[in-house]
Amino acid sequence: MEVKTKSLGTVQVDESKIIKFPNGLLGFEDYHNFAILECEYKPFLWMQSLEEPGLAFLIVDPFIIADTYELDVDDKTLAEIEIETAGDVIVFAIVTVPADGGPVTANLQGPVVINKHNNQAMQVILSDSRWTTKFNIVKALKSKGAK
Repeated sequence: MEVKTKSLGTVQVDESKIIKFPNGLLGFEDYHNFAILECEYKPFLWMQSLEEPGLAFLIVDPFIIADTYELDVDDKTLAEIEIETAGDVIVFAIVTVPADGGPVTANLQGPVVINKHNNQAMQVILSDSRWTTKFNIVKALKSKGAK
């Protein structure tokens, strides 16, 4: 399938790689279909809307940037996308790159959870006060010894 993207032009996406958000994302409830695409800046990826070419989110695996990151989401919530075990889950955090040159941050309080078996996805809100919507990625990586 051909997909028009915000930053990569038109790309081919295997239909088996499309993720579906039955309820959309917070603030973007009208958009339900996304593709995960490679990004030139590793370890980041793009989560590109299939309905709106101008809508794409930079995402990252939160476990790469926060060693102690953990999700505590109730089974009833996860059942909405048919997750039965922790092994069914892929997790991403949405990244913000401020235009004003401020810190690059990740939303660890509202991760994207994907069922890797059926590509159904949802954004959940964690109640754990350790995780914020503005987790400083650069600061965290520097504290881990990354350059």
